[in-house]
Amino acid sequence: MSRARLSEDYELLRSTVEQFAHDVVAPVIAGHYEAQTFPYEVIAGMGELGLFGLPFPEEYGGQGGDYFALCLAIEELARVDSSVAITLEAGVSLGAMPLYRFGSEEQKRQWLPELTSGRMLGGFGLTEPEAGSDAGGTRTTAILEGGQWVINGSKSFITNSGTDITGFVTVTAVTGTRPDGRKEISTILVPSGTPGFTVAPKYSKVGWNASDTHELGFVDCRVPAANLVGERGRGYAQFLRILDEGRIAISALAVGLAQGCVDECVRYAGERQSFGRPIGSYQSIAFMIADMEMRTHVARTAYHDAGARMLAGEPFKHEAAIAKLYSSGIAVDNARDATQVFGGNGYMNEYAVARFWRDCKVLEIGEGTNEVQRMLIARELGL
Repeated sequence: MSRARLSEDYELLRSTVEQFAHDVVAPVIAGHYEAQTFPYEVIAGMGELGLFGLPFPEEYGGQGGDYFALCLAIEELARVDSSVAITLEAGVSLGAMPLYRFGSEEQKRQWLPELTSGRMLGGFGLTEPEAGSDAGGTRTTAILEGGQWVINGSKSFITNSGTDITGFVTVTAVTGTRPDGRKEISTILVPSGTPGFTVAPKYSKVGWNASDTHELGFVDCRVPAANLVGERGRGYAQFLRILDEGRIAISALAVGLAQGCVDECVRYAGERQSFGRPIGSYQSIAFMIADMEMRTHVARTAYHDAGARMLAGEPFKHEAAIAKLYSSGIAVDNARDATQVFGGNGYMNEYAVARFWRDCKVLEIGEGTNEVQRMLIARELGL
């Protein structure tokens, strides 16, 4: 399979995670997926491997790596299963990264070591029932009273928010009105178990069935004023920065799923016999798999380019939007074609491609819908 040239350190990481996914994730994930249970033992293994600490400095318990290293790990996990991959992506990009980027030194010292070890997960409460792509439509409020934030509202589709190892969620909330009349949006950390903070039962989802997703409610939920993450009124700008980075990670996840489709189809096409020949010997099947490999290679190149620009300190919003838009689309294409290659077996949950088919569609929705990506790309073009 095609692989971009990686440095020795990156390649060692990639191959290590590839082996972990094959040896640890693959044997158990189908059972978790079918039972819709969270794979605590797998997550613990990922923590021991240092995956949750990849892009963070050693002083906070991290591995001293970078965001591109995280993306490589996410891709390799997603080649086997997206639920595990999104748990890592959300745990780092949405759970820990806001604290690392914008939190106070005290907040970093308190929370990051547990997050980077994988012993704790954090959630990022942004989406609401009526504020998804339109995050400016946030209705959750936080009023400062007597040195405490009093939070009221709800959040939807929040990953890693209700596990036994979830330590907190950071939530965006309206904390006032800006001079121009628009909402002042800030980010506030709410520890799990805080009175007034409730976690609804898990959603019944089409895919990502071994990941944790809940609706959250806040009724007169009080936390200290010091739980403000970053500057008051900068919550909207902060989440835009987090989403720009996250789009590269979601692109990596999509590439992993797309590559997993190729992997499974190449194996199956060599084993499955039809009319006395392996189905891979038929041009219609061979060309379909060749197109899947081509799409995956181009998508990988796109997210590698966006990642390189980010690490170099160059503008990358445009490239991240392109990578996320393209890779999520080809993940859907590859999953559809993989199901076709497998025929009736592709519709059976015992086969990985059935999971890939159920998992792919959300990639065109989460971390900014594909319509939003087109809007961002057009805006960068001056349109």
